[in-house]
Amino acid sequence: LDKAAPKHPAWLPFAIDFAPLLIFFITFRLTKGDGAFGATEGAIKGTIAFMVAILAAMAVSQWQLKKISPMLWISAILVLGFGALTIYFHDARFIQMKPTIIYASIAALLLGGWLRGRALLQYIMQSAFDGLTPAGWLILSRNWGFYFLAMAAFNEALRATLSFEDWLTVKLWGVSILSMLFAMSQLPVMMRHGVGSGEEPPAA
Repeated sequence: LDKAAPKHPAWLPFAIDFAPLLIFFITFRLTKGDGAFGATEGAIKGTIAFMVAILAAMAVSQWQLKKISPMLWISAILVLGFGALTIYFHDARFIQMKPTIIYASIAALLLGGWLRGRALLQYIMQSAFDGLTPAGWLILSRNWGFYFLAMAAFNEALRATLSFEDWLTVKLWGVSILSMLFAMSQLPVMMRHGVGSGEEPPAA
């Protein structure tokens, strides 16, 4: 029997993940002032909007998808924690550190699982590509683990070399494009390991 089609639009999970960062960016651009502290003021207001938006994203996810993904939980905890530090200390560097910690944590999880022969990417994504074998999941876990490790280093390089506004622009648009391109680069791996074959994967 064919699986029932999801009752939510196909774009909704992406929108739930992407919208809070977009709101952060828009709020920053609309509220930043002039002078030495203008960017900091915009970053603080953007951070507040980011915190509210990610709570709203969790509510929408639970309402429409009937679940909150592990990635969204991790992001929300760090956004709220580092957002509070950003507001309290009036220092935008805290919210800039959040992606590094997320990327490094996921990299450690995926690569640690890979070294132990466990494909933890399947748990993080909470979805199974139709027909993907356990070996395919393990390869994807390894590849995404190294990708997130590289992204953690990349974010630190951006923090050290760019203004907050430039960092946020690259984070919103550049990193999103890089992630999509990397995901597309993994399609051959998925095809070689059963995706689209119409066969059930062997038991793990």
